[in-house]
Amino acid sequence: MLSQQELSDRFEIQDLVFHYAHLIDSKRFDALREDVFTADAHIDYGAMGGSVGDLEETITFLKASVTNELFPNTQHLNANVQVQLQGDEATGRVMCFNPMEMRLGEASTQTFFLGLWYVDTYRRTDKGWRIAKRAEEKSWVFNLPDFMNL
Repeated sequence: MLSQQELSDRFEIQDLVFHYAHLIDSKRFDALREDVFTADAHIDYGAMGGSVGDLEETITFLKASVTNELFPNTQHLNANVQVQLQGDEATGRVMCFNPMEMRLGEASTQTFFLGLWYVDTYRRTDKGWRIAKRAEEKSWVFNLPDFMNL
């Protein structure tokens, strides 16, 4: 049976993952520094354009990709957060499903769906749990326009 601390830790990590998605969708990228990632975080978003290294590179990458006029709307739906605790560190897998709208012309858009599995390493800090490492394990796309090669 899980202890009260283990239950609390699991809920806090799950909230952290959902908070990450909310910050991305609301385009509050700078809050990722304090609220989500450790200062020395390493992030690899392979399916979204290649490997990205440190936190500052990641924030720059997210700002450019999510605010790009080609993709006027996106929504991050995180689910199925699986966590294993090891003291002040934890590992987890997160499924993220993103309906994304792509602008095809001045008056036309098409929605496609990007699915991702992330593998995360979490670290307990003085501000709570934070993501120290994130890597894509697998990704898939549905309803992608024929001319796109992701």
